[in-house]
Amino acid sequence: MALEEGDDVEVPEESKDAKDKQRAEQHKAMDSMTDLVPEKQLDEAKVQKAMTDLATSQRASKEAMQLREKELAAVKINKEEVDIITSEFEMDKKSAERRLREHGGNLHAALASLL
Repeated sequence: MALEEGDDVEVPEESKDAKDKQRAEQHKAMDSMTDLVPEKQLDEAKVQKAMTDLATSQRASKEAMQLREKELAAVKINKEEVDIITSEFEMDKKSAERRLREHGGNLHAALASLL
């Protein structure tokens, strides 16, 4: 006698419990496999402090760069020395000026740094 779709089949109660237990274990195993990092609650105060520290650090870095640019702009350079660097090293004028300014307008030091 073959079972048809509408037929009720009795399954022993112990078999159901074992299958439910097995399914629960499989489900738990799958969850642990897909969780790469255990979920943790973030402490909002720590996050806020970290963000504030980062913003402060970025602001200080930006201010330091602006100060450095002002210092470099104040260095006097000779146009002929810029021309020497651009022709000898095939650099653009802006890069040559920057290199001279970084070395306090000293042509020898600028040339040595390029070698």
